[in-house]
Amino acid sequence: MTTMGGWTNADRDGGLLLFRVSGVPVLLAPSWWVGSLAVVALYTPLVSKLLPGASLVVSLLLAAAFAVLLGASVLAHELGHCVVALRLGLPVRRLRLFLLGGLSEVTRTPRKPLHEGFVAAAGPAVSILLAAMCGVLLMVGPGDGPVWLLVLECTAANIAVAIFNLLPGLPLDGGRMLRAGVWAITGKRGIGTKAAVFGGWLVAGLLVLWAMLGLAQQSEDRWLRLGVCAITAWFVVSGAGGELAAEQRRSWPEGLTLADLVRPVLQLPAESPVSDALTAAAGRGVVLVRADGVAAGLLDPVAAQRLADRSPTSPAQLAAEPIRPDTVLLSGEDGEDVVDRVYETAAWQFLVVDEEGRPAGVLRREDLRAALGARTAS
Repeated sequence: MTTMGGWTNADRDGGLLLFRVSGVPVLLAPSWWVGSLAVVALYTPLVSKLLPGASLVVSLLLAAAFAVLLGASVLAHELGHCVVALRLGLPVRRLRLFLLGGLSEVTRTPRKPLHEGFVAAAGPAVSILLAAMCGVLLMVGPGDGPVWLLVLECTAANIAVAIFNLLPGLPLDGGRMLRAGVWAITGKRGIGTKAAVFGGWLVAGLLVLWAMLGLAQQSEDRWLRLGVCAITAWFVVSGAGGELAAEQRRSWPEGLTLADLVRPVLQLPAESPVSDALTAAAGRGVVLVRADGVAAGLLDPVAAQRLADRSPTSPAQLAAEPIRPDTVLLSGEDGEDVVDRVYETAAWQFLVVDEEGRPAGVLRREDLRAALGARTAS
């Protein structure tokens, strides 16, 4: 996948680079500041109720501390996902903190429901552990004062992060755990996704209902509740929709086989004139083989055409695209695994081989997209 090296103090999407974990950049998106300011504005009035006699300055400082602690809690939560994903061999593009949440961008779909479940559960587990540690400090420390309130805030922040993320709807961790469970039972990841997307819509509806209930009952935290619920409900609905669309893009059409999509493959000597190789290709994939029997690569028609325009007798291997392990597909490979491999690999054509390793065809990204697009349109 794309490597994100070379960043300085800002990422090209506008995120501030804080640090790296095992090479994974941790970014602070501009929206985090907006969310934190909203938390400070909505939480400041509550401080005087939790800490009678606190001045406005103290209330503002404690509210700001709560916003920072909430961000730190989300960061610890996401680091839990990141570390477990890396341990399971799942690459992580980056970790971003934004508005009132965060996201660990795992760039490869877990191949097993158990792996998805482990990665999803890691975040809430970290939040619960931090909440328990802060709870112990509350029990052994004094029961009042600014320090006590800060520890209380940290406890509340981690409990809130854990509970919210355990709600059974995508894109929350509880939704991913639900998907993993349904996937393990049915053997179909798509069924798990649909169940978890429905859970996401249900969670969003309950959040809106809870906010409306607070307004109707004139609860003290009604405006804080309304703001948080509105933002998170929008986040859940849009995230669930994105997960459903992504699942539809990766779903393999029933009745379709890999053999239906691959183009015939032709083997030519690597030293063949590039103009002759282009003529022989005619819509087929071309494997260029050196004199020692080792494949030099797949002919890249675009590069071959440019070379042929300049020097038609040049060896075709000069326009070869290397054959890498991640660009080789097995003819009997599961359809959804094929989709994942094609979308996760920076290549536009893939060599398909049979069980004995002999070339069976070439799959082009455009052909796969066309087949999946036709299925979605129908």
